[in-house]
Amino acid sequence: MIDDEPGGGSQETTVFAPASMGNVAVGYDVLGGALSGPGDHVTVRRLSDPTVRIESITGRVTDLPTAPADNTAGAALMSLREESAVEGGFEVSIEKGIPLGSGLGGSAASAVGAVVAAAATLSGTWSGRELLPHALAGEAVASGDRHPDNVAPCLLGGLVLTREMDPPDVVSIPVPSRIRCVLVRPDRVLTTREARACLPEMVSLSDSVRQTAHLGAFVAGCYRDDLALIGRALRDLIVEPHRADLVPGFSDVQDAAMEAGALGCSLSGAGPTLFAWCEGAGDANAVRDAMTTAFSRHDVPTETWISDIPSQGARVVESSIAE
Repeated sequence: MIDDEPGGGSQETTVFAPASMGNVAVGYDVLGGALSGPGDHVTVRRLSDPTVRIESITGRVTDLPTAPADNTAGAALMSLREESAVEGGFEVSIEKGIPLGSGLGGSAASAVGAVVAAAATLSGTWSGRELLPHALAGEAVASGDRHPDNVAPCLLGGLVLTREMDPPDVVSIPVPSRIRCVLVRPDRVLTTREARACLPEMVSLSDSVRQTAHLGAFVAGCYRDDLALIGRALRDLIVEPHRADLVPGFSDVQDAAMEAGALGCSLSGAGPTLFAWCEGAGDANAVRDAMTTAFSRHDVPTETWISDIPSQGARVVESSIAE
């Protein structure tokens, strides 16, 4: 993360941008958390030409758009260059470590990695909050709108609530140190656009009131280090019911997680990855095994991680003067 640290003015910088968990069940489109484990490596090189170009796309995903305006990293760099009167341009290379259509913030990571790397090649001071609008411009290319729930935690780290978008107003929420997050990704692809298409345009007042209560109690539980309250509140009454059928075996996997001791279990972002918050590594291991076993009963192969909610988001891992 670049947060009130001066840019080094290097000619080439590589940034690691972590996966993230959107919504966190209770906060649709406004709450998200950074994750340890998979992430994208994004390298940006300064150009003398006033342009943005995609040099290469490698890793777990390679069939992404190479036209900058259609690529999340390219669009983010175009926004940064145009709005900040940057002289010259940028060339970007992306090594994808996050599978797309997984609910782990893959498109957000490329956009965030690009703007953090670009800022490190520029002189002056750039805060994460200053870079946020440009990363959101990149995310909009993939999801159709400026959704902050993956972008903000990937950029800033930790658990982040976005109160307002214009201008972005983000609030960091403390996470109890004992929390471990189990992530189980079924071998399926589910795009954000597809997952959003199944949602209703309106929800009932009673459901809205109940979900607001859950969000408030969840945040209070985080601040009070009250895992029992977090467990009572970690429920999605609005989005999950409409998306559950998009994931084979969802109900069985969720039930298995709760029976194994999870505080709560729901979709990570748009899915199909499911997450479960647990108390400590012991519970997390048991919950992971229960979830993968439940998926296997539906003949669905899975990939799993156990993560904390790291306080650091995107970070520079290499910076050099290009010859």
